[in-house]
Amino acid sequence: MSDHQSNNTNVLGISRRALLAGASGVGTLAFAAATPARAAIVNSDFRNLPPYGNGTLPAGIRARLIPNVNGLTVNILEAGFETPGRPLVLLLHGFPNLAYSWRKVMPALAAAGYYAVAPDCRGFGRTTGWDDAFDADPLPFLAVNMLRDQIALVYALGYRKTAMMVGHDQGSLMAGLGALIRPDMFPRLTLIGGGFGGTPSFPFNTANGAPVPRPDYTEAELDAEYAKLNPPRRYYQDYWASPEADKDMKNVPPGMTNFFRGFYYMKSADFPGNQNLPALHPVHTAKEAAEQYAQIPEYYVMRRGMSMPATIAAAMPDAAYIKGCKWLTEAECEVYGQEYTRSGWTGALWNYRVRRRAFGPAIAERQTFAGRTIDVPAQVVAAREDWGANRTIGGPMNIGKTGFTQFKGVHMVERAGHWAHEEQPEKVSELLTAFLREGG
Repeated sequence: MSDHQSNNTNVLGISRRALLAGASGVGTLAFAAATPARAAIVNSDFRNLPPYGNGTLPAGIRARLIPNVNGLTVNILEAGFETPGRPLVLLLHGFPNLAYSWRKVMPALAAAGYYAVAPDCRGFGRTTGWDDAFDADPLPFLAVNMLRDQIALVYALGYRKTAMMVGHDQGSLMAGLGALIRPDMFPRLTLIGGGFGGTPSFPFNTANGAPVPRPDYTEAELDAEYAKLNPPRRYYQDYWASPEADKDMKNVPPGMTNFFRGFYYMKSADFPGNQNLPALHPVHTAKEAAEQYAQIPEYYVMRRGMSMPATIAAAMPDAAYIKGCKWLTEAECEVYGQEYTRSGWTGALWNYRVRRRAFGPAIAERQTFAGRTIDVPAQVVAAREDWGANRTIGGPMNIGKTGFTQFKGVHMVERAGHWAHEEQPEKVSELLTAFLREGG
């Protein structure tokens, strides 16, 4: 879902050096090679780390490091690797997930005859080769270069095309761009947890008198209205894009695993605030928008001045829930806790930093494809209790009405929140394999 834009770039926390470097390269950004990152600060010596997944990966899934992938060494999970030449299904995780999040659907894809591959994306997990300094060059984290990572990975694996690309959450941006820019390589698309907002456009027909379109309100105006609410609020994407978020996530009491337990719970179907979601209606002023969005749980519209760790701690489930949670066991939750304790959050937060506050280079690279549609068969898998999909104006069933020429529909998954492929993997696996079968 696209966000209203403003011209305030200071809150990005991106250094003046990086902004100037980005501004100088706008004209050729979409096609230029990404600036090589300095040696990654994140630990690249895996000899003393436990095996990826700590023994929780289903049978038939293995982890492997793939070097020389657009400057990265990419950690992947793969299933169906025993038989060479199987059609490739590429699975792209969202925030703050990992390749690990696909562990429950990969066996079904392999059983259906596919080679399922899920990478830890740039900035996440055990993939290395990226600069994890807060003032690093932002250009390698722009959407087209993140897509270039996936193109390079497909080639490194010995393929020239996939059978389908699947994106969840932020992975949907890469997957949507892949289908839009390289339909020859990504001829089938599934988006999980929301749609693809398309590409920003240039003003159309203004030379002949058409008015220049203006947003109803800017991000800065909306933020000011959030601050007036009782209690004062703040949009979660503004928080994640801020320097204080990077600082907060370096010291997470009472530990990273507990944070992930609360985080996953608060965005799941189990959380009471995600049940019986009301439909959002169109609004035209920042005041109306702030009042409407304030009904969304506080993960999305946070209490102003409250960190994300504190927000999650206030909603932590009790010990009985934690012990009885079958879709995210304590051992599985510990995997996320251990991986993020090691890798940190700076890389994962880059997506918010380059998308918020009208960061010029991010807009410029995507404007190269202004007006282009996704012309491959595409579907959306949306969960009934996921605000990520349901905060689309008019509800998730409106996804796909624009920007697609072969849209095949929205499939609602019951009893699932933002993590549909982890909460209801059987249903999601069924939808993925059925869509693949339609392609022959």
